[in-house]
Amino acid sequence: MKRILTLTIITALCLLMVAGCKKKDDESSTIGSVTDKPINITHWYWADNPDYSAKMQDIVKNFNDSNNMNIKVTAQEYPWEGGGYSETLFTAAMGGGGPDTAAWKLTSTPLFKANNLLAALDSYIDKWDDKDDIESNLYDVMRTAGGSDSIYVMPWNTQVLYVYYRPSMFKAANVSVPKTYEEFLEACRKLTRDTNGDGKIDVYGFGMRGAKGGQEPWGSFIYGRGGDLSDFTTPQAVAGMQDFINLFKNGYVPPTAPTDGFNEIIANFKSGKTAMTIHHIGSSGDMVKTFGDDVDAFVFPAGVKQWTSMGDTENVVFQKCDNKDAAFQWVAYLATGKGQEEWCKTTGNVPVSKRVQAMKEFQDNKFMKVSIQGSPYAGIFPILDTTTEWINTIWPNTVAAALAGQKTAAQAMQDLQKGLRG
Repeated sequence: MKRILTLTIITALCLLMVAGCKKKDDESSTIGSVTDKPINITHWYWADNPDYSAKMQDIVKNFNDSNNMNIKVTAQEYPWEGGGYSETLFTAAMGGGGPDTAAWKLTSTPLFKANNLLAALDSYIDKWDDKDDIESNLYDVMRTAGGSDSIYVMPWNTQVLYVYYRPSMFKAANVSVPKTYEEFLEACRKLTRDTNGDGKIDVYGFGMRGAKGGQEPWGSFIYGRGGDLSDFTTPQAVAGMQDFINLFKNGYVPPTAPTDGFNEIIANFKSGKTAMTIHHIGSSGDMVKTFGDDVDAFVFPAGVKQWTSMGDTENVVFQKCDNKDAAFQWVAYLATGKGQEEWCKTTGNVPVSKRVQAMKEFQDNKFMKVSIQGSPYAGIFPILDTTTEWINTIWPNTVAAALAGQKTAAQAMQDLQKGLRG
């Protein structure tokens, strides 16, 4: 009888142990299976207009309805307010509040990272099935923004600078679309013409932006000669600066170039005063409205190196988030899932997903196609404590002096290096 009782107790204990092990395995399983209790994720974002706002809410609903992990995202909209969004986000996060995930600008990364507010995403990306659906160059840009070997920012969508041009003007001047940096410089010369025979130039080859914001297209000239953004004083970088100066000195750009900003370069191009200028897909609608088929674009061509500037809107996961696995599933959906498709179709921004880039809707848009072609070469300026002043004041003032002949290319580049790097 004692033996039977002992066997019964042992059997019961074994059953309890099996049940206990099964419960433990269930509890420790990674995100990917349905749970009874919803996993709530709060997401902050901004929207430039009501259509974008409505689209984000649609994307959230679709994600909530379609994911099989019982993740429930709540998206809360905050105004951009000229960058005030980032300040609101920082204040909330420093106070222990704020969202689990948020829409993002790369320029905010150093401040948030320095205060240990962002979750590193490397381990999630490394085991992510869609990792290679995003250009490796973009991951490098994310690392650069954080100033380390880790990735704290998840790619979402971009805007890539390219060269707008007038096909009719190219045909009249017998100029082909430049395929090299040297050919681009030569096209600037050939496209600068007196078209009515009055002895005065009335079409300039290139619409140069010498005022604030002009550092972005200028960067392509520095790379064209083999320089980069780490040291403006190298012989290669100085040579790129000299090319920039020569365009103005030789009269291949409008005489107002030192003070021309965005509005001026676009107005000059649309009025027929310039044959080429540099901007991104955000201007394409107005260009087509003005010119119909007589406007096209090409990637700023390669010289010794190739580079173009990239605008960005990304996403981050906060360190305080209680379920980073679920949060990553959400930002991944925005990066390469249905959310990527829907957002980029609505906003007209450039997808980061190669799969989405290859879709007919994007390939049939010639400006989108050129943007995608330039994406592997796109980057950002260093995000330093000095960057804002450098962009707003130091770069335009220094370049204006160089274009006026008050500084040599080498002197200007020394001043630019000191202003940015100290």
